[in-house]
Amino acid sequence: MTTFVGLILHTTAIMKKIKNPWANKEGYKCFGCAPDNPIGLHMDFYEDGDEVVGTWQPTPDYQGWIDTLHGGVIATLADETGAWLITRKLQTTAMTVRLNMQYRRPIMTTARTVTVRARIARQMRNFVAVDIDVLDSKGKVCTHGEATYCTFDHDRARQMGFTGCELEP
Repeated sequence: MTTFVGLILHTTAIMKKIKNPWANKEGYKCFGCAPDNPIGLHMDFYEDGDEVVGTWQPTPDYQGWIDTLHGGVIATLADETGAWLITRKLQTTAMTVRLNMQYRRPIMTTARTVTVRARIARQMRNFVAVDIDVLDSKGKVCTHGEATYCTFDHDRARQMGFTGCELEP
């Protein structure tokens, strides 16, 4: 009996920080990403090949059970990262029309960081399906999400104040 073991090489480019396109907009208070929202999550986002990666540092203020991150906060982290994927990769804005979360293991609020990775699964006209993984600080997938977004055409996005989403130098 012969057994063949294949080796897959994975090369990851250096992640590049995404510039917040709303940073100087009056009234911008997004719970997920606004840096000046006193009760917000203050997430940061990076481009890593076809994915957008969100990072966040948990605190006990966001627990559901003792030292355990609240499921609603996990869903927010996933949804926010999915929306930034649309913003960066498709250069438009969108609204969430469906979010399905599969919680597999807890994420501790004592963890150093939470990482969220989002990638486009498929597109049909102005609907975009996104796969999202939420990882603990050890890199284990703790939650998997699938989201569907309805994208706005570029004229509508511009009316909403969106002028583009670029990478930091």
